[in-house]
Amino acid sequence: MITVIGWDGSPLSARATDCLQQATLVTGPERILRRFKLPVPAGELLDTLDEHLEQGEGPAVVLAEGDPGFFGVVRALRGHGLKPAVIPASSLITRAFARAGLSWEDALVVAPQGPEQLNRVVNACRAHHKVGLIVTPGVGPAEVARELAPTTPRALIVCEDLGGPDERVTHSRMGEATTRPWKDPDVVLVVDPLYRAEHRSWVAGARPGPDEWAVGGDLTPEVSAYVLAKLGPRLGDLVWDVGAGSGGIAVECARLGAAVMAVERDDEACARLRANVIGHGVKVALTRGQAPPALEPLPDPDAVFVGGGGPDVIVACAARTPSRLVCALKTVEQVPAVLQRLKEHGYRAEGTQIQASRLVIQPDGSHSLTAEDPVFVVHARRVICA
Repeated sequence: MITVIGWDGSPLSARATDCLQQATLVTGPERILRRFKLPVPAGELLDTLDEHLEQGEGPAVVLAEGDPGFFGVVRALRGHGLKPAVIPASSLITRAFARAGLSWEDALVVAPQGPEQLNRVVNACRAHHKVGLIVTPGVGPAEVARELAPTTPRALIVCEDLGGPDERVTHSRMGEATTRPWKDPDVVLVVDPLYRAEHRSWVAGARPGPDEWAVGGDLTPEVSAYVLAKLGPRLGDLVWDVGAGSGGIAVECARLGAAVMAVERDDEACARLRANVIGHGVKVALTRGQAPPALEPLPDPDAVFVGGGGPDVIVACAARTPSRLVCALKTVEQVPAVLQRLKEHGYRAEGTQIQASRLVIQPDGSHSLTAEDPVFVVHARRVICA
């Protein structure tokens, strides 16, 4: 019998106390065991439990932080073939939002497994107005603030030692967060202070996807849909839309959950892009300027769409090593050169011509087809060498 007991700093329930007193093995994080003045077993958690169960030495208790079923130890135990009883306490996220006095049904919760996931966490913070980050080494308030600044202003609420004797909740500006020494941060709430909710959602976390997509912009819906299928925008990704025009692709990527940065040099197009962004209620960071130079200060992307610019722009984007790169070309003569340049930069690329014909009703009631101008789409994926 294994019982997992969550602890949030408050006294244990009678049931939890009874399980703890009957246990012949108590294990868990060193921090919690020391709070209860219990010895810290040697060895890994699962190995310790396996050895205890093989010897049949009685019930075991695993102490855990907060709600062990929410990004906690229950997943690891179940994955190991164990079926524990669980006595939860309030989770770190619940306590963090409560200490900050904020609702959190509309918040994303992210729990990175290590510093290699920092970029995905930051992109989620760029795309979403309220994110609860469960801190892990290498992904904390300083790292997140450093990556967000200066393109994405956010307010940070840093919760340290929740439930412990040194509990502290600090409202921090991003510049302060990068330099201040933090002691045992548990959770960082990353909040857009300008966001105002317009509707109550029926689902927690990220909003449901759009009921229709590829609906507008400089490209036809058919071409837009194909471009989006090859870009694959998703939560945690950063997408560039270079030569964005009125921002049709940028807006669609944002509606599908990605963080988006658009680059456009024309003032009138920028104005249309801003109106498009506001009209769809999404977030797109706009850089007004000429690519390639305008790309230099931007963080590295996961996917890029090049809607305008010559081969030098495509090469500049490829040099930043996105995993997916898509571009729209007007003439077939451009395609071989682009395919070759992408191959030279480590991409496997293909080209497709897309031409849609629209159904038109004639004055006499008959139907005919009117062909749109063809568009050549090159889509490429970066080849990962073993």
